[in-house]
Amino acid sequence: MTERPLILVTNDDGINAPGIRTLIDIMKSIGDVIVVAPNSPQSGMGHAITLDSTLHAEEININNKTSQKEFSCSGTPADCVKLAIRVLSPRKPDLCVSGINHGSNSSINVIYSGTMSAAIEAGIEGIPAIGFSLLDYKWNANFEASKAYVKTITENVLKEGLPSGVVLNVNIPNVPENNIKGIKICRQAKANWVEEFDKRKTPQGKDYYWLTGKFVNLDGGEDTDEWALENGYVSVVPVQFDLTAHYFIKNLNTWDLK
Repeated sequence: MTERPLILVTNDDGINAPGIRTLIDIMKSIGDVIVVAPNSPQSGMGHAITLDSTLHAEEININNKTSQKEFSCSGTPADCVKLAIRVLSPRKPDLCVSGINHGSNSSINVIYSGTMSAAIEAGIEGIPAIGFSLLDYKWNANFEASKAYVKTITENVLKEGLPSGVVLNVNIPNVPENNIKGIKICRQAKANWVEEFDKRKTPQGKDYYWLTGKFVNLDGGEDTDEWALENGYVSVVPVQFDLTAHYFIKNLNTWDLK
């Protein structure tokens, strides 16, 4: 590539989140940057898109310190990527990075994640994409230990490329920089949320529900993202958005469905 790569940066925590501000700074050392991100938190939105209302995108300059183009979008993370590619970007981005998310997107969380849905949307459009997450939900999370790993993985994707239909899901353990043991290429762990709904009442006496629960790892394998993170490694999982259970097609063809 003779010119600096054009990198689209987005997230689901909102354009003012410390995680995306860190990611922007890292990407500026690698290429030219355009930012299109939600104007408010969109965590847990999955691959939702806006169909029943208008979308707005406002060019902003946070603290008057940014040289790159930045747009604050009223939509979801997937909306942001769609709008960036079709309208706001001067050309098709060479790479899309999403994050750095405040909190885990390992294992089953990838299904619910707005961070990863933005990366997947870019992948659908044929753009190499990476979702980055730090296992710290605090707004003032310390992203210092993430920086070197984010840069290394990004530079490798730009150099090596990704197969069509594949994006990377990268999770970084919440440990001091010197305690991260390295990078592990992993599979997604078999794990899920055991959920409960806390039933409450409004002052007017109407019932409402608050989702609670705990995350349960059902996978004892040492080749999973959960194992890597629990043992101080950055996990990298290649994710495909073809949801077909290819192995079951032959069996399904034996059913009497005529």
